Amino acid sequence: MGPLSRRTSRPRARWKPASLRGRVRVAVVGLLALLLVLLFVAVDVALEARLEADLRTRLTDRVALAEQLSGSLDPDQLVQQLRGDNVLAEVCDGDSGYCASTRVAPAPPGVQTPPADRPGRGPAAQDGPGEQQVRSDGDTLFLVANLEGGQRLTLQVDASTVSDTLSRLVILEVVGGAAALVVAWFALGRVVGVALRPLDTMTSVARDIAAGDRGRRLGSGRPDTELGRTALAFDAMLDELESAVARAERSQEQMRAFLSDASHELRTPLAGFQASAENLLRGDPDREDRERALAAMVRESRRASRLVGDLLTAARLEEGVELERAEVDLVELARQEVERQRLLAPSTAWSVEAAGSVVTVCDAGRVGQVLTNVLDNARRAVAGAGSVVVSVRSDGLTAVLEVRDSGPGIPADQRERVFERLVRLDAGRDRGSGGAGLGLAIARGIARAHGGDLVAADPGAGPDGVGAGAVLRLTLPLTPA
Repeated sequence: MGPLSRRTSRPRARWKPASLRGRVRVAVVGLLALLLVLLFVAVDVALEARLEADLRTRLTDRVALAEQLSGSLDPDQLVQQLRGDNVLAEVCDGDSGYCASTRVAPAPPGVQTPPADRPGRGPAAQDGPGEQQVRSDGDTLFLVANLEGGQRLTLQVDASTVSDTLSRLVILEVVGGAAALVVAWFALGRVVGVALRPLDTMTSVARDIAAGDRGRRLGSGRPDTELGRTALAFDAMLDELESAVARAERSQEQMRAFLSDASHELRTPLAGFQASAENLLRGDPDREDRERALAAMVRESRRASRLVGDLLTAARLEEGVELERAEVDLVELARQEVERQRLLAPSTAWSVEAAGSVVTVCDAGRVGQVLTNVLDNARRAVAGAGSVVVSVRSDGLTAVLEVRDSGPGIPADQRERVFERLVRLDAGRDRGSGGAGLGLAIARGIARAHGGDLVAADPGAGPDGVGAGAVLRLTLPLTPA
């Protein structure tokens, strides 16, 4: 295998525990092992320093004792007083060259014992009384001191006991640490299992929900613990998901109904268009019949085009439309729309009531479309034999425009339903009058896009004690001060 093949070969994956419980145990035991190693190293270093300090203290204590006794005892007696605790002593007289010792000991490194034939000329004679120097030679510590009277003291202690003690301690630490880690491993298995038991419960609940039991919940958890907060968040998420699913299902049902109604609405003009076209193709009608058929085709095509346009407008309102806002006088806008309706229904009594100008910041074209849809609805309701009154006023920071007609009115339980798409009431609002049931839905969408609303208000009782027509109320925010 070449260098390139070795370089591009896949690296060997390191072993990792598969479960969270295993990873927690490995992490905790690994951290515990690291702490034990650091602790044992610190203990060994501190103990070694302490034991060496004790050995040096033995030597310095005996030097102090020798300095006190050197003038009153001869070298043999002084050596006997200094012996013990594994300390070897040698006292040499600088004048006579005589040396007394507990046993024959090697001379410390770099130090020569003064010869007997040269009294007073050795190193002891050169150093002053009380001067001390501790030296080491492997596992042996030496201390050389000059005493009063020209005596030279050499002390020796075996330091191998320090390394022996440390070796035994290391063995105990290794064995004890390994035993502690084994015990910790099995203890952590129990502790972590108890601590992570709520996760097993969450897993079981999630599996039950996935199997179809959407009503399952973890129940109230303790908010002061991590797993408790997780359980509360899990339940909140499930509630939101269940609500989202319900909304999606409801929206899907509404979409099915909308598509069904839209296809039914489009079928009527398309059927009329098809019938007129087939009538022209079947024979050679005279000019009057041909013009009648062509007029019907144009009428039905316009109806289908208007329905498609309304459907597109409703879809755009759901996605959000861009508004070209400017200052608009609602009173003047209402008068313009009423004049247009008066041309379409001259037999209907039209009027505008306002105490003065009411200016708001809005999209004049869109708000005009709202008024057109509402007034078209009122015109179809009165069927050319009633009255329509448009009143405009300001209420605090809100502009209010009401359209009241003298038609059959809207039942109280239908006042919200009339704003749904493709919904028509039976009285005065049927398919034959030209409405597709999208005008009020579009009008409300435009009003809410401006930050206002369009509602069907309670008209109150008429003079005969029964409902007096319908009242549609448009609210828009006024121009900021």
